[in-house]
Amino acid sequence: MGKYRVKGRHVIITPDTIIGDGTIIWNFVNLWGCKIGRNCVISSFVEIGRGVEIGDGCKVEAFVYIPPGVKIEDEVFIGPGVVFTNDKYPVAFGAFKLMRTLVKRGASIGARAVILPGITIGERAVVGAGSVVTRDVLPETVVAGVPARPIGSREEFERKREELLMSS
Repeated sequence: MGKYRVKGRHVIITPDTIIGDGTIIWNFVNLWGCKIGRNCVISSFVEIGRGVEIGDGCKVEAFVYIPPGVKIEDEVFIGPGVVFTNDKYPVAFGAFKLMRTLVKRGASIGARAVILPGITIGERAVVGAGSVVTRDVLPETVVAGVPARPIGSREEFERKREELLMSS
């Protein structure tokens, strides 16, 4: 385990969890046998399941649920209230097939998005707030809606973001 900091209270970190140097963990976080990279921020009220891998330089905002089967590459933003799922046909009892989800490097997922199981979100893709992602998202693509559909490119997203930043 690296040199990370727990800045909050009421945090559960199981002994088999690996946390990289420089990572900060806030209040009411549960980390169950996952691997978190260097220089990440794990905000309050986050649950990360067994076997989940999170790369370096990621930010996971408050009230996020990441179950087993999810891999998040480097420099990914996960907005507040995002929920990942890992079972396509959930039932209370009985067997289920864990489906893997991959979020590629540099992607951004907006607040309250829901990511259904078995999805790949491409490199530097953007998922709009409140979207329900039911199929793979191509690299450098912005998707939004229920279900999420392409609405633009990362290039357009960055241009609009820069315009907003310059207007203040």
